[in-house]
Amino acid sequence: MSEILIAAVGDLMVKRYIISDAKLANGTYSFDPLLEKVAPILKKADLTIGNLETTFAGTKGGVRRKSRGPLFKCPDELAPVLKRAGFDVLITANNHCMDFGAKGLLRTLRILKQNGIDYTGTFESENKAKEYLIKNIKGVKTGILSFTSGLNGISVPSNKSWMVNLIQTKKIIEDIHHLKKHVDLVIIYLHFGNEYSHTPNLKQKQLVRLLFKHGANIILGSHPHVLQPLSTRGEQQFVAYSLGNFISTKLMKNSHTQSSIILNIKVKKNEEGKIFISETNYIPTLVHRKTENGRNKTEVISIHEALNENNPKLSAKQRERFQNMLNQTKKIIKSKVE
Repeated sequence: MSEILIAAVGDLMVKRYIISDAKLANGTYSFDPLLEKVAPILKKADLTIGNLETTFAGTKGGVRRKSRGPLFKCPDELAPVLKRAGFDVLITANNHCMDFGAKGLLRTLRILKQNGIDYTGTFESENKAKEYLIKNIKGVKTGILSFTSGLNGISVPSNKSWMVNLIQTKKIIEDIHHLKKHVDLVIIYLHFGNEYSHTPNLKQKQLVRLLFKHGANIILGSHPHVLQPLSTRGEQQFVAYSLGNFISTKLMKNSHTQSSIILNIKVKKNEEGKIFISETNYIPTLVHRKTENGRNKTEVISIHEALNENNPKLSAKQRERFQNMLNQTKKIIKSKVE
């Protein structure tokens, strides 16, 4: 019997004041404080995965594209911090991966590779796009796929359609069938759904049902920027429709865009080689900004730890805010999906 622990989080949107808070006097950046309180949790897992909702496009940034949304890029110093915090795999198929064109996308992958972080969803060559990310974790062969529903109106170069995995049902099903021949467990990370909605839409639900029918085991979602429900289907299938924002500034004046979870999934493989999901649980988190030693500091923290009665640094207003975020998290997670 083998057992592995998977930790999954949602969008890593490191931008604006989060970047400025990490800037040092010499012009470099230190992002370690951002994740130091949750890193011990992330590092406990055998596989930790999240969605990189930004680019490492560099100081020159490549060519800025006309986009229906903002354009995201982050200093390279974030990458080694993500590695040290425990991230093994980052999803790169999302609506911001082409913000700075093919050049920005390729540079992002290069920075991830230099820091020993695996990735999937975007690719540096046609041959790489034909390969699958398979990780042997304590004897459990795990295949990971990722796809995005859009690119904010930015086009992939016509001669490089392989560069980004877009949600195309036929291709996803083909990939699942191929992976099932080589792995024990299939994880699919989808960037889909309506922004700021706590309820999965019809397309999300239909796609999840279809992918489960064809053999997907774990489906993880992002893009709405807020949490959506979790659901278990039998012993071998589980979906998190949206994991929300793990790291983000407040979006659309909505405090719930800064509350999320670390989702823990235990998977067992028995002597016959059959896998089953033995346990799921979650740790509610939030993005907290405070002033420390005369400068601003942004950090991701466990809500339960922040509400600890022995924490005298919380004001009554902060405690109330944190409790409201915790209550909302519990309510959404438990919501039934028809």
